[in-house]
Amino acid sequence: MKSNLLKLFFFALLFFYSISFSNACQCPLTTLGKAESDKYEIIFKGKIVSVTPCKNKFGVAVFEVQELYKGNATKQFKVLFECGVECAQEFNEGEEWIIYSKYKQVDKALMDWCSRSRKFFKNAKEDFYTATYGNDYYDELKFLRQDLGLHRTLAEVKNYDENRNQKPTSNQTILMLAISLGAIFLFYWLFKKYFKF
Repeated sequence: MKSNLLKLFFFALLFFYSISFSNACQCPLTTLGKAESDKYEIIFKGKIVSVTPCKNKFGVAVFEVQELYKGNATKQFKVLFECGVECAQEFNEGEEWIIYSKYKQVDKALMDWCSRSRKFFKNAKEDFYTATYGNDYYDELKFLRQDLGLHRTLAEVKNYDENRNQKPTSNQTILMLAISLGAIFLFYWLFKKYFKF
């Protein structure tokens, strides 16, 4: 009797444990259409150039934007993604994705794992998005090209702010002090010469 109760308890515990993990990721179902694409600020198709692993909960995937359907992006565009959340997937270098996202900052987006974003699978049988979304990868591209159109990417702008807060070398510091002292003496000499009281 005691062993039957123990077995029953063990199976009940195992059952509830498996249910909690089987329902871990449940994103709302979406349908391909204008109303769905209006929810996002940027939509593009791109290939992953590099992936930086998670630091402080976020990782970064750099995409080479191949086709831009909505929003503004440079040819190389960063997408931040959360790690360790329920629906998180892996970004791998060389993969092609259609990204639906919102901007985190002007030059990067934040991936929502429950968005319509989808990865391209060479083998169509592996594409689980087709069953979830009700359309295949090529139907998605066809809709985006026809209904949203293709847009130009922005030109790359060199970011000069990254060197702005660097400490000058000792030679640069001495040179700046010498020029400053020279300017002070010149100003003093000119003031004394032309403004006599």
